[in-house]
Amino acid sequence: MGIQGLKKLISDNAPGAFRDHQLESYFGRKVAIDASMHIYQFMAVVGRQGDQQLTDENGEVTSHLQGMMHRTTRLLEAGIKPVYVFDGKPPEMKSGELTKRSEARKDADQKLKEAKEAGDMVAVEKFSKRTMRVTKEHNEECKRLLRLMGVPILEAPCEAEAQCAELCKAGKVFTVATEDMDCLTFGTTRQSRHMMAPASQKKEIQEFVVEKVLEGMNVTMDQFIDICILCGCDYTSSIRGIGPKRALQLIREHGSLEKVIDQLDKKKYTVPEPFPYKEARELFKNPEVIPADQVPPFKWTNPDEEGLIAFMVDEKSFNLERIQAVIKKIKASKTKSQQGRLESFFGAVQYRSNTAKKQQDTKSKGLNPFGKSTGVTKKKKSSGIRLG
Repeated sequence: MGIQGLKKLISDNAPGAFRDHQLESYFGRKVAIDASMHIYQFMAVVGRQGDQQLTDENGEVTSHLQGMMHRTTRLLEAGIKPVYVFDGKPPEMKSGELTKRSEARKDADQKLKEAKEAGDMVAVEKFSKRTMRVTKEHNEECKRLLRLMGVPILEAPCEAEAQCAELCKAGKVFTVATEDMDCLTFGTTRQSRHMMAPASQKKEIQEFVVEKVLEGMNVTMDQFIDICILCGCDYTSSIRGIGPKRALQLIREHGSLEKVIDQLDKKKYTVPEPFPYKEARELFKNPEVIPADQVPPFKWTNPDEEGLIAFMVDEKSFNLERIQAVIKKIKASKTKSQQGRLESFFGAVQYRSNTAKKQQDTKSKGLNPFGKSTGVTKKKKSSGIRLG
């Protein structure tokens, strides 16, 4: 579920905290990817026709493998170094949310059956996606595929997003590719949405920087976590009547969730019982993860050609020519990835708004903001080349 309404709250209050990117702008970057979320998406949309999924000769679903293979190959071709992080056991506090999801799937199962009987194909498509289940077997098959492709994986002890955030905070990866905004709540320094979207959708990648989120919203990280809990998260019920906008206002006014609850008009707002916001806060601040300094260095290797063909063609009934084409693309990407990013030689690229650029141009030409000469020409400072 993530954090309800967080994307719009950031857009309205910290528009400078995110910007759009093309996939190619991540060339040479290490990117942590929340695997389980994307496997679910692959199964929901890849190769579907109504309620039918892509399957092998034995009728076993292979949509997750096709999606994982092609999206990962696309990343590698762009010079990106993906690291897939898989979920471990769910935290106990998430049991309520998981129960809700299970009940929602049961309801969707019934509505799917009714839609099929009525011949309503639009409804069939809609409820088929809601009944989707990612099994342990699906995850294990994706892990096997990625290893054969030469792509590193990491199995988190608990939430994959929390582990991704840990890697990003420690600088082991540049950003985290996930759609759920609660990755920011776990403290990742950077998050990139839509990176795994199919090329046909032509979506630009939305990159969020948590430092700019806090600056734009004028809150601390602790206050940001409290806002997210008030908005509604996977670990607690929300306070009915308090949406994201009101949550930000209350935390700014009172400083913390404890003081908000203490000052809240109980006749107007009913605090749910139980409301384990302190436990949720602790989970966001100190989740169960493998410490970044204990994670071995990631390695991207050449694909196992024989292994890929044996798995994808012989076992999963994929077309041999298609798998050979994928292998060829991966091998070609290895050569491309040997090139360093431009900034490795000339320093990080600096982005400026058009307004800032115009102001700098007028200063360098000895002009005031209105284009009039100041009589002084400012000398440009020489900048040394930064290595590493």
